Amino acid sequence: MADIIQLLPDHVANQIAAGEVVQRPASVVKELLENAIDAGANTIKLIIKDAGKTLVQVIDDGKGMSTTDARLSFERHATSKIKSADDLFQLNTKGFRGEALASIAAIAHVELKTKQETDDVGNTIQIEGSKVITQEIVVTPKGTSVAVKNLFFNIPARRNFLKSDAVELRHIMDEFHRVALAHPSINFLFYNNGSETFNLPVSNFRQRIVNIFGSKTNEKLVPVNEDTEVLKISGFVGKPEFAKKTRGEQYFFVNNRFIKSAYLNHAIASAFEGLLKNGTHASYFLNLDVDPQTIDINIHPTKTEIKFDDEHTLYAILRSAVKHSLGQFNIAPVLDFDRDPNLDTSYTQQKINIKAPQIEVDRSFNPFKNEPIKTESKPSFSGRQTTSFKPTPNNWDSLYIGVASKEINNNNETSVDFSEVQFESEEQTASMFDNNEVEQANTTYQIHNKYIVSTIKSGMLVIDQYRAHQRVLYEDFLKNLTIKEATSQQLLFPLQLHFSKQDVEIISQLKEDLEFTGFLFSEITKETVEITGVPVGVPESEVSIILEQLISDVENEVPDSNFSAADLLAKSMAKSLAIKTGQALKKDEQEHLVNKLFACKEPNVSPTNKTTFITMSVDELDKKFI
Repeated sequence: MADIIQLLPDHVANQIAAGEVVQRPASVVKELLENAIDAGANTIKLIIKDAGKTLVQVIDDGKGMSTTDARLSFERHATSKIKSADDLFQLNTKGFRGEALASIAAIAHVELKTKQETDDVGNTIQIEGSKVITQEIVVTPKGTSVAVKNLFFNIPARRNFLKSDAVELRHIMDEFHRVALAHPSINFLFYNNGSETFNLPVSNFRQRIVNIFGSKTNEKLVPVNEDTEVLKISGFVGKPEFAKKTRGEQYFFVNNRFIKSAYLNHAIASAFEGLLKNGTHASYFLNLDVDPQTIDINIHPTKTEIKFDDEHTLYAILRSAVKHSLGQFNIAPVLDFDRDPNLDTSYTQQKINIKAPQIEVDRSFNPFKNEPIKTESKPSFSGRQTTSFKPTPNNWDSLYIGVASKEINNNNETSVDFSEVQFESEEQTASMFDNNEVEQANTTYQIHNKYIVSTIKSGMLVIDQYRAHQRVLYEDFLKNLTIKEATSQQLLFPLQLHFSKQDVEIISQLKEDLEFTGFLFSEITKETVEITGVPVGVPESEVSIILEQLISDVENEVPDSNFSAADLLAKSMAKSLAIKTGQALKKDEQEHLVNKLFACKEPNVSPTNKTTFITMSVDELDKKFI
């Protein structure tokens, strides 16, 4: 039988490796930024065009490469970071596999320019699909410039799987934030389609957070510091009142490398237990310094997952450190929730002996001193003593209306005939068991503040109130967006909301559609959005929640070509404003919701294609009792 196993060609092997390393343009950004950091760069410039599909370029002022190194850098498993397997457990650099540039060159057009400080001229290499097109001498400044053009040009199926520009750009920004936050000592610049998006100067960790997420972030941060033999923690957590519904601002850095860890994230959530509202997540920016020998980074191609030797100890230290910081800065509540902190005794007054107050009493005080003295009336000329009475009212006879007659007894006692006395009539209430009135049967019932039960001819109807209201609101918003007419209610005072730069950019893109739903914007700056009008029925307190949910949906729910921006906007707003599970509804509200649901075009499903109601016939109920 003939041999069937054969070695793959290099270009095929590179494309297979590229499938693991390069998933989208953001993967290229991550690898190139990390290479620039390993090169010792002080300034790194990232240039993006068309969300990285057309161009991803990283320019640094690092140490550069020689002619031989520039050519070898595109070979598989060629690296300067490690020399033996033992080096994998003592890593202090970002990249170490030597697969990044080789994988990128296999699926894109790559142009490399590099020059060392001691050389007079540099080198340039052009590669297309793992094939070296040119390599020649060029005049270039010190450092390295890598331009990746036409990503996935030779794999159209992979290119078709890329999402919209807004989604891909968001992934690029996420990678940029992760690298920039981990290295505040490096100057980062970010250009998107020719305009400068970020210019992050050299600063400390707190200032780097503020420069990325906006100036209002500074007041939301609580410092966390803990130094033990096992783990050193430094960084910040967000105050509970600023918790968001999304997990966007959650960053763990282990030895200056961004990682994802559901286990350590649970430690943070446990420290915030009892402080956060349901459905919200705390923000954190934490640096964890551990011994490189106690972690294994080489367990995932993207190097965002790390295996720790002793996770339980790290969990306990991290949880206690965050909890201590929240308590130290009076973020965590005490047992007495009504306590006024202004009445607490300060530390400087605790050791001072308290003196009993001296009370002076005015013993000569007479409360009756100023009361007028009653004087007896003077005797009349007839010699009799007269007594003063209160004046008799002029309408005295009205007091005796209804008294028909008075009979004077022999004992001079007056008897009154009450037979004709009229009393005020009391309001009579109808009897519950009055046979003349038949109580109208209730048509709807609410169960557990979640489901609405209504009777139908064949049995009963059970409606999920949250999903049903979503469907009603979705069709209303979609109608307003389609006909471009909506009613707006003006705010007495403009509402000013603060967002990060990338969030403001998303709102700017959706501004026109938002105005069709009823929002009115007076000003949009780099970090603030000023709103003067909101859709009718939308409370002012819900505006920020609606916009945050909308931004999250735009980033995560993938508005491809088959999903219009109007459809996504209607879904997002309906999800934010719908009646939540647990909210009690009055009878008329229940009936109104049922009527509005069955007036919709598609009452059977919610905007997310989930069932809104079920029916149960009388026969099915009868079978339950067999």
